[in-house]
Amino acid sequence: MTLLPDTIPIFPLPNVVLFPQIDLPLHIFEPRYREMVADAMSGDRLIGMVLLRGDWRREYHGAPEVFPLGCVGRIETFDLLPDGRSNLVLRGVARFDMTAEVEGRAYRRARVSWRTESEQAVAEEIEHLNARLQISVARLLARRELEVPSDMWERLPRGTGLLVNTLASVLDLAAIEQLALLECDDVADRVERLLEVLEFRLAGGAAFLASSGDDEPRH
Repeated sequence: MTLLPDTIPIFPLPNVVLFPQIDLPLHIFEPRYREMVADAMSGDRLIGMVLLRGDWRREYHGAPEVFPLGCVGRIETFDLLPDGRSNLVLRGVARFDMTAEVEGRAYRRARVSWRTESEQAVAEEIEHLNARLQISVARLLARRELEVPSDMWERLPRGTGLLVNTLASVLDLAAIEQLALLECDDVADRVERLLEVLEFRLAGGAAFLASSGDDEPRH
């Protein structure tokens, strides 16, 4: 992993969880986050995404509580609009735990400790987990009366780590469920937890692939 800084800007949102190697479109309009993006673009282009928690609406314009686990992304594309707003795409880089917040900017910053990814599962276990994922996703789509494209799995990433991160991003999961997946250090554990979520949805509720509207910039 490329050496990462111990202090990063953080962008808290109520319903967005970024995963490593996954692209996240964002629309930036608040003045404090315009400043954050401008500083990032003039530096290492890194922004840490964290999830708001509790009654964040009461303190949204201040510093509401956030979950300490997050994922930093690097700005891959950036489009500055005439009125100062911008559209950008973050590519997930690495997970982190916030250890302290740092004052001094209009936007929030934090000192962080970096988490490492583990791919310790053996090939046979990975193959078995991938097969279970295919079955569960096919059942979910069938529950929604949606047909699985014959080449869907050929179009999805082959590596299990990237595959599970992709599914965690495009399946209609609650943000807190996504955060629980992000917490898993081992890829096999992340697959198992995703399977538990999918099986729970199959047993008691509907889950489905996000619509194409999910490609629109998120606020």
